[in-house]
Amino acid sequence: MNEEEIQQARHELIELKIEHSDLDHAIDLMLQNAYIDQLRLRRMKKRKLKLKDSIQRLESMIIPDMDA
Repeated sequence: MNEEEIQQARHELIELKIEHSDLDHAIDLMLQNAYIDQLRLRRMKKRKLKLKDSIQRLESMIIPDMDA
């Protein structure tokens, strides 16, 4: 990766982490309510997992394995 690609990946990583944090907060708030929309909750959790996978992928691109 060249320096520009690394900077783009870092920027995307920050955005994904923010979205992941926002979803985590929204899920916590939803769970505090007496009425829970199970379908919406399931979709939010699925999106959160996809974000986590994307975050891990980007982090591994930016910070390569030391063994490599």
